[in-house]
Amino acid sequence: MKQLTIIFYTFLFTGILNAQTMKTALYDIKIKGADEKEIDFKQFKGKKILFVNVASECGFTPQYEGLQELYDTYKENLMIVGVPCNQFGGQEPGTLAQIQSFCSTNYGVTFLLTEKVDVKGADQHPLYQWLTNKELNGVKNSSVKWNFQKYLVDEQGQLIDYYFSITKPMSKKITKHLATK
Repeated sequence: MKQLTIIFYTFLFTGILNAQTMKTALYDIKIKGADEKEIDFKQFKGKKILFVNVASECGFTPQYEGLQELYDTYKENLMIVGVPCNQFGGQEPGTLAQIQSFCSTNYGVTFLLTEKVDVKGADQHPLYQWLTNKELNGVKNSSVKWNFQKYLVDEQGQLIDYYFSITKPMSKKITKHLATK
């Protein structure tokens, strides 16, 4: 009986260790900004981060306005990271310079934009592997369904939740997490 107890606790302890080592820290993930310089997410510790896969020729593109309003309203406690992606209907065909120009000219975007990446599939960027995989983020699995899907991360780099494209940036679903630090 004593041997069975030892075996049980060994498997339990090993399973706990494996689960903890599988989880990856958001702050260790690398991605380049639209300026092609690496973004260090550690600089945002203490702030929530909203990641949004964006596209310039999408029906949801006017959400840039709401994202900028959200950023302006909560920028003391929030960083928004727009992640251009061309995987949904080819709706982000431009270069990084064209994307930046479009965003600033048409929507006054001042929040952070990254390089263009894949958010799903075989070439999925490590950021989106983390955001969509429970084994890495420790919270839940998801898949990116379309442009302007949003992922909210807390001040310690833990996934809070994700929101489909139809969720407007100033929705209470999102702002309820931003009202307090």
